[in-house]
Amino acid sequence: MKPAPATLCQAIIPRTGAATDAALIVGFAVLTAVSAQVRVPLPFTPVPVTGQTFVVLLCGAALGSARGVLAQGLYLALACAGLPILTGGRPAFPLPPTSGYLVGFVVAAYLVGRLVERGWDRRLRTAVVAMAAGDAVLLLCGVAWLAVVVGGPPAKVLAMGLWPFIPGDLLKVALAAGMLPSAWALLGRRAR
Repeated sequence: MKPAPATLCQAIIPRTGAATDAALIVGFAVLTAVSAQVRVPLPFTPVPVTGQTFVVLLCGAALGSARGVLAQGLYLALACAGLPILTGGRPAFPLPPTSGYLVGFVVAAYLVGRLVERGWDRRLRTAVVAMAAGDAVLLLCGVAWLAVVVGGPPAKVLAMGLWPFIPGDLLKVALAAGMLPSAWALLGRRAR
């Protein structure tokens, strides 16, 4: 008996090899770079609203922990190499105030990937928890670095790096979580 696929990519592309893995990793790194350009600056913070959180969560869910980390790590490596792929085309050096969020991409992709590999994307309730956990880790990394860069009282840092992003992130979590069980159900119907 063949084991059930752990991720959506494994269900859609059951036979993977180095070339397929590389294509998926590069594809999600590119998607992250493109989503960085979907940007809404906020006047009171150096942290813009972007589409990246949504892509990072889906990256972990679709690819799993190892390939998700590699995809987000590749995105960061390309940014550090000087490609203008960070939001607004800004350089990676000197470290921008958003660096904590960028590191959070890797951590969030890993966490969501691990939860998905355990089947947390098959039901809406657990998919929401997996996506919310990934988003929370991403925000925690971002706010921690922002506190170092900006300094000041915690209320100021939270007002710049957390509270304004909660409504949009809740929407991104809901959309990403809602897509997963639906995709599995669609794949199940197709397999019949």
